[in-house]
Amino acid sequence: MADRGSTGVAVIGAGLAGRAHAAAYRTASTLFGLDRPEVRLVAVADTDRARAADVARRYGYARAEPGWADVAAAPDVDAVSVATANHQHREMVAGLLAAGKHVLCEKPLAASYADAQAMTAAAEASGLVAAVGYVYRRSPAISAVRELVADGEVGEIIQFTGRYWEDYALDPATPLSWRYQGGTGSGALADLGSHLVDVAEQLCGPLTGVGGAMVRTVLTSRPVPAGRTTGHGPAGHTGRSGPVQNEDAAVFTGQFASGAVGSFSVSRVAHGQPDGLGFEVFGTAGSAAFDLHRMGEFTISTAGPRPAVNGPRRVLAGPQHPYIRDGLPMAAAGAGYGTGDMFGYQARAFLDQVCGITGLPPCADFRTGRHGLGVLAAVAQSARSGGAQVRVSAR
Repeated sequence: MADRGSTGVAVIGAGLAGRAHAAAYRTASTLFGLDRPEVRLVAVADTDRARAADVARRYGYARAEPGWADVAAAPDVDAVSVATANHQHREMVAGLLAAGKHVLCEKPLAASYADAQAMTAAAEASGLVAAVGYVYRRSPAISAVRELVADGEVGEIIQFTGRYWEDYALDPATPLSWRYQGGTGSGALADLGSHLVDVAEQLCGPLTGVGGAMVRTVLTSRPVPAGRTTGHGPAGHTGRSGPVQNEDAAVFTGQFASGAVGSFSVSRVAHGQPDGLGFEVFGTAGSAAFDLHRMGEFTISTAGPRPAVNGPRRVLAGPQHPYIRDGLPMAAAGAGYGTGDMFGYQARAFLDQVCGITGLPPCADFRTGRHGLGVLAAVAQSARSGGAQVRVSAR
């Protein structure tokens, strides 16, 4: 547990997700009361020193470091976000835990279920806080729907249908990076399906089986970049191309332990759908829906109103819903919030766990992250088996 006087934080990875984590820790000290320990913004680490220095300067961190081992060895760092390529998570997380650092690891937890098992064992042996960054758990609207479902407002859940559609890989000039390597299950399923599965299980409980899986790779080769890449955008090319090893799009069905059924669609080549997360959940007494493109609201239908005027009702997220009160400078219905705010709420919850402060829902632990990878592994197995039903291992 960190000193209740202050908590020193660092971020490993200065790319797209790393910047979000770096900004989130800066915001965290302003959220949900001022009785928390001081947050010290210590370091940003990346093998691209210029990029690390830029992120550190932008968000007020004391220094830039050349690699994760420097953060592990730093005595002024208590808690670390790991926001790097999936295949790097296991080594970094193991080293940070061994050095006594609390860890918030970006989803998916690892590049494979075997790596996730090893990381979970290391985390549980360490006694430290080891959390997974499922940031949509911090959406005020999704959290409000989860509470309404848990309170029985829509009755017993019958069906979930969800999608996470992106368009970042539709451009053939997008370079061949780690995102396009690793085999079936490591593409759109790992990047987007990991979030969608977690949202579904937050609403409907654990998945026990999947089936009907189909995957497709639209662009089978991509240009080899001339140097380091960041995010999803174009980069300088070498003039050569290399094979894409994983899926651009996938669909599958799922069975929940409760008996509810689900259908899932993920794509990184969905034209005109930047960050297109959405879902509908249907119960015996109502339904609810959410669309990330309208993140400050959700819809709900219940049996209460008289039939002549009943139907889905639009609800604007406001101070009566999770995270808004004391989580926004202007805490009013319809004032609006963004994905960056969700990262701030996640960072605050993680730091509270580190300091032993209760109140906010805790971040997902490594067992949950390992289970999520187990679901994706089952989907990949179903796809390789022509859509066969595959049982998901229990947590």
